[in-house]
Amino acid sequence: MHERSKSRLLESLLTEAFGGLDAETLDLIRQQLQWVTLEAGQPLMVQGERGDALFLSVSGRLRAYVRDEAGAPRMVREMGRGAVIGEISLYTDEPRTATVVAVRDSVLVRLDKQAFLALLERAPRAGLALTRQIVGRLRTEHRPVMHAVPVVQTLLPISEGVDAPDLARRLAAALQRHGKVCVVDAAQAFQAGVVLEEGADPAEQRRRASLWLSELEAEHDFVLLVADAAPSRWSQLCCRDADEVLLLARAEAEPALHANEQGCLMQAPPSDSGLAPRPEAAEILLLLHDAQSPSPRGTAAWLKRRPQRPVADHFHIRPELPRDMARLARLQARRGVGLVLAGGGARGFSHLGLMQALHAHGVEVDCVGGTSMGGMMAALVGTDQPLDRVLSVTRAAFRENPTGDLNWLPFFAPALIKGRRLRRALDGALEALLGQGAAQADLADLWKNTFVVATNYSQAREDLLAQAPLSKALRASAAIPGALPPVVLGGDLLCDGGAFNNFPVNLMRSRRGIGVVLGADLSVHKPRPIAFDELPGTWTLLRDRLRPRKQRRYKLPSLATYLLNANILYSVSRRHDAQAACDLYFNPPLERVGLLDWQQFDRIVQQGREHAEAVLAQARTQAMMPTL
Repeated sequence: MHERSKSRLLESLLTEAFGGLDAETLDLIRQQLQWVTLEAGQPLMVQGERGDALFLSVSGRLRAYVRDEAGAPRMVREMGRGAVIGEISLYTDEPRTATVVAVRDSVLVRLDKQAFLALLERAPRAGLALTRQIVGRLRTEHRPVMHAVPVVQTLLPISEGVDAPDLARRLAAALQRHGKVCVVDAAQAFQAGVVLEEGADPAEQRRRASLWLSELEAEHDFVLLVADAAPSRWSQLCCRDADEVLLLARAEAEPALHANEQGCLMQAPPSDSGLAPRPEAAEILLLLHDAQSPSPRGTAAWLKRRPQRPVADHFHIRPELPRDMARLARLQARRGVGLVLAGGGARGFSHLGLMQALHAHGVEVDCVGGTSMGGMMAALVGTDQPLDRVLSVTRAAFRENPTGDLNWLPFFAPALIKGRRLRRALDGALEALLGQGAAQADLADLWKNTFVVATNYSQAREDLLAQAPLSKALRASAAIPGALPPVVLGGDLLCDGGAFNNFPVNLMRSRRGIGVVLGADLSVHKPRPIAFDELPGTWTLLRDRLRPRKQRRYKLPSLATYLLNANILYSVSRRHDAQAACDLYFNPPLERVGLLDWQQFDRIVQQGREHAEAVLAQARTQAMMPTL
């Protein structure tokens, strides 16, 4: 990196890290810094060692790992340009709390502890700026893994018929909204002298490439490297020096291993540091479709073809549709919008009213997840069909009471309800929206990434389902214990996810690319005091039930409501944490709507829309709208 570019970038990063300091203090900090370069896989610090410096990332990408009790590393955070690393140890004098490893060649500056302490004496505001950063980090500790914005993104074709340069141009145009972008191909790299002739010193080529990329990073927020259609030295360089690798494949192609993957990704040696798993760039599968393509099929085969090296995520993209490219850009800029839909029986119809309000305000949802009825509504949103059609199909599918097929021999079955009507309603809605063959569709086949939560009865755990038979996964997520039959999936019995996580905001927070989380909770938060000491007998309750509602003395939930609500009590106890993790929280007033009021479809949808409109009209929400 040229000294002028290096100085300009460093000044910008210091201003951001130590915001509000005068020029003299910033110059004082700059004089105390030492430049540090790391190769991909090299550790910056090791968990448990003494902390003797803090670091500021200038270019590149790093990952932080924490060892569990068994000694296995768990990734807790990704860090890109501008990240301050290791400052907590300087304040506490405690050992490093994590191991930090370079994902790719990275450049940082180091501030030793003695210089740091001297700086605090001369410029207390520098310490205050760092303290603000620490406090901000502690506030988000309840959130799962944070994925830093990928500055250098490689587009690697892995099937025939992929026009990588065209996709790069389209992605660059969409990314312009989020920052300055440049697109680089092999011809430009050769012209810049980055890719040397065959037989040249590899170390010299790596040095030139690192300097060149640092220059590009200094001038741009996003650098798109367009790899060749076949393995080459340029493609290898693109993959080694990327923050993320976008694997480009035509969705209709045979899901076979491509020469580019074998030559540029599979041959890369693992890290020899022994401190963390292979620290390579995450690989994202982009399945490319024509603009008029029907609903995707066969995604599972693409995701299963590399069991030893699975992709980190996948997206279905129709490059000719600007809104698909805008969605990809938001996700790659870490500004994607995730929508979380809670379970709640018939109250879940209100989620469709929420979607109406979001659509009316121009808010695009990039990823959706939910539990139980919220999971079903999430899948309908994931089909990316016109909202009017989704409403019409859902209304028709649930016209018949889906929980009305009682099991007359419950002692010989695992549920009071047979579940055939619910399955028929669900399969009918999916076929109407996805076309023939919907029964064989997978969750991964939806246009928008979708997940549901189920309770694994066999393993006593919460299961996140993002790749599973679609109909089975949705039925499993809604299989209320004792009310609906459990579902067999992968050799385990699965039932309603509400027992563990009825409002899975935390799982959405961990999704790659999601920067804003909208949550729709269906919990009723007004406890009703009981005005009597003992439950009366059956005949007394029957006589009381025959009175007008306002004159009843014993206001008790029905057996069905009692069982349904008891199933999600643990999830309800986690509601406050889930609400705090939402950027925008919706909780429509549905106190007068029962969990089994299936016949009130239009009223529930309307209530959901009216509440969402009120939330979206608030001043705080209006201020957020440009980021959505």
